[in-house]
Amino acid sequence: MVVYAESSAVLAWLLGQSEASRVVSALSHASHVVTSELTDIECARAFHRALSLTLVTKSQAAALHDSYSTTSKQWDRLTIGDRVRLLASAPWPVEPVRALDAIHLGSALVAREAWPDLVILTLDQRVRRNAVALGLAEFLAP
Repeated sequence: MVVYAESSAVLAWLLGQSEASRVVSALSHASHVVTSELTDIECARAFHRALSLTLVTKSQAAALHDSYSTTSKQWDRLTIGDRVRLLASAPWPVEPVRALDAIHLGSALVAREAWPDLVILTLDQRVRRNAVALGLAEFLAP
């Protein structure tokens, strides 16, 4: 199973949120993981934000970054190229869609062209509703 890891799911795992076990299950069952380079940015921003709000210490933020870097170095990253930008700029089946969510949806559609058995791993309801409407399979924990 090829998994598209959207940032809401990745951050839930890293930050130990309630859905973390579902995310870990998906990532461990995946034969391959794909994400957008946007996920790198969103994770880094989340770590900086948590540090600035004193939700984590500097060493905890560094550990979060290291965990993400170590795990994700094996993942394929899609660039936010012309095709993704074109898809992200178009209307979506279930509006409203925020710009960053549209980039993830566009990236997942591009990834599905290369990996037709792709499933999306997201905890974001807007992304989930659109993914389902677009025929993207969603990862369901066993």
